[in-house]
Amino acid sequence: METPPPPTPRTEPTDADVEAFKQQLGRPPRGLRAIAHRCPCGQPDVVETAPRLPDGTPFPTLYYLTCPKAASAIGTLEANGVMKEMTARLETDPELAAAYRSAHEDYIRRRDEIEELKGFPSAGGMPDRVKCLHVLVGHSLAAGPGVNPLGDEAIAMLPEWWRKGACVTLPEKSGESEQPEESEEAGR
Repeated sequence: METPPPPTPRTEPTDADVEAFKQQLGRPPRGLRAIAHRCPCGQPDVVETAPRLPDGTPFPTLYYLTCPKAASAIGTLEANGVMKEMTARLETDPELAAAYRSAHEDYIRRRDEIEELKGFPSAGGMPDRVKCLHVLVGHSLAAGPGVNPLGDEAIAMLPEWWRKGACVTLPEKSGESEQPEESEEAGR
């Protein structure tokens, strides 16, 4: 895509965001902490989850991509061998490997600021391979451009998934604003 989605502030989830999540994934959220990124259509497309689910189960995926349109487009990239190509480049490009390791360290740092999960990897195959582009794209959208080089590359390969409209449609509530308020940690 020529113009990637712009960074958005981290926000506390509204009731409308929770409803959007339910429609996007077909289930209620577990461990939802924040909306980490919003699609240009206005709906959440990446959520921040707690490092442990409410039942105590470790959940190392801090940034979870929820938009089914984006997820489908990413799945196409994965099916076309993009992960294998990226992993091969990590083995031959020391600068890319160093930047990807920094992305891994950023991911772990952000998760550890919430709760440390000793012995758990970051996500998406970081730091040595590419195992899941959904995670890398989620990290890039949440953290902003320049943090995860392979997430940024994957975003650049995607179509503008929001152009044909939002992935979910929520009923309008009369007299109530659906716009979330910025949190203290906005932009983190």
